[in-house]
Amino acid sequence: MNIPTQESLRAQAINSAVAVLDDPLFKALQETSRVAVLRQLMLLGRADVGQIAERLPQERSVISRHLQLLLEAGIVRMERAGRHRIYEVDGPAIMRKFEVILREVGRLAPYCCPANGAESK
Repeated sequence: MNIPTQESLRAQAINSAVAVLDDPLFKALQETSRVAVLRQLMLLGRADVGQIAERLPQERSVISRHLQLLLEAGIVRMERAGRHRIYEVDGPAIMRKFEVILREVGRLAPYCCPANGAESK
């Protein structure tokens, strides 16, 4: 029976933390234009591309691409209503993503981060 060593536990924690930090969520939120689209969607509640485009300087096609990336990242959800695609922020999915990130980074903290501001040795 192999008992995990401190070093192997540390390596596992690092790999898990890096994997969750490489989530499409962060790529989706790194562009200010995309965050502006997300903000408008939050303000509107549920909206189609046209409603969002009325409030932003970008073309509808650009906003559509931003919404697609937000959808792929799991930040928004979409449903079809006839010929329209209605988008809304997926709050529960965002919360689940951040819970996973916090859990994995929390697993890493004892291996890399000094407790209570103490210097690492």
